[in-house]
Amino acid sequence: MENKKVVLAFSGGLDTSYCVKYLSEDKGLEVHSVLVNTGGFSPEELRNVEARAYELGVKTHTTIEETENYYQKVVKYLIFGNVLKNGTYPLSVSAERISQAMAIARHAQNLDADFIAHGSTGAGNDQVRFDMIFQTFLPNAEIITPIRDMKLSREEEIEYLKSKGVEMDFEKAAYSVNQGLWGTSVGGKETLSSNGYLPEEAFPTQVSKDVPEEIELGYEKGELKSVNDKDFESSVKAIQYLESLAAPFGIGRDIHVGDTIIGIKGRVGFEAASAILTIKAHQALEKHILTKWQIYWKDQIASFYGNWLHEGQFMDPVMRDFEQMLESTQRNVTGRVFVKLHPYHFQILGIESKHDLMAAKFGHYGEMNNAWTGDDVKGFAKIFGNQNAIYHQINSEL
Repeated sequence: MENKKVVLAFSGGLDTSYCVKYLSEDKGLEVHSVLVNTGGFSPEELRNVEARAYELGVKTHTTIEETENYYQKVVKYLIFGNVLKNGTYPLSVSAERISQAMAIARHAQNLDADFIAHGSTGAGNDQVRFDMIFQTFLPNAEIITPIRDMKLSREEEIEYLKSKGVEMDFEKAAYSVNQGLWGTSVGGKETLSSNGYLPEEAFPTQVSKDVPEEIELGYEKGELKSVNDKDFESSVKAIQYLESLAAPFGIGRDIHVGDTIIGIKGRVGFEAASAILTIKAHQALEKHILTKWQIYWKDQIASFYGNWLHEGQFMDPVMRDFEQMLESTQRNVTGRVFVKLHPYHFQILGIESKHDLMAAKFGHYGEMNNAWTGDDVKGFAKIFGNQNAIYHQINSEL
């Protein structure tokens, strides 16, 4: 393996820092680190990660900006589908891993790398997502996964790095934090068992707002395009701005419990204020605009789409078919949603849209109607319930 090239998915955290030292010093490989930004890093943070990579001993470090592409290819459809895994988790990490893996694979192809590596453990979902994308696009490159293969604990990684003279905030490294456009996941000792909640300091945004605020979210064909009086050409910017307003309330925090790809249960904490608000406001708007059967079938498809994406199967061609259907449902999903933010929770106050099917000229539910008479309803009810009436009269069932 001496002097052969390995492309390493690098974030600057504990796992990938270990990988740099292990691959370069213990295995003698020429390490080329790559960070794919899907909205989780500021320019300063990107510079710090690059400096850290070179301090650890990489041959080259590359930053790939993928945020807009990530939104267009993945996040947009999660909004269209109101996708929340188990009704809770907005796929903050699982969605971005696919975009990151594909960008890393392209980079490895350009470098003509002999190996490709990632720092996933052997007990999580990321190992499967990375492996499937890498083996699809780089069938001739061997995949190296030191943390998984050697079954390393975080404590063992820390001791190894200390033995190599590496200095970093090891106390902070006790938590695994993955930040991106669609939210931040947080894993630590509290999420390793079935009982326990993350401490306040584990979350990237501390609660600093306690006075309720009302905000207005504007959608065009299902995409978030404005927040209050600010219009955004890019939905990415709108999502990021909304995060800055809502995250200080502690909104969008929770712990997701679900079935992993490898068949075990897992818990992960997350902070995703903008993702939760964007989805819930979008869903409220859709309830007013879409028909009953549009909502029903869209929910079925969106549930499968979210699960299949979560399990790393983004490249399945059926996903492109579902995306076309989801996009078709959004042609009239345009309007404004009014939301009130409170510490740790929010309220959807209502919507305004020219496509609102609750238009007053057709009547008010539970009060009066303008489109039919009482006799019309009597006839409809008789015909609509006719088959049930026949069945029960013949079979004498009460």
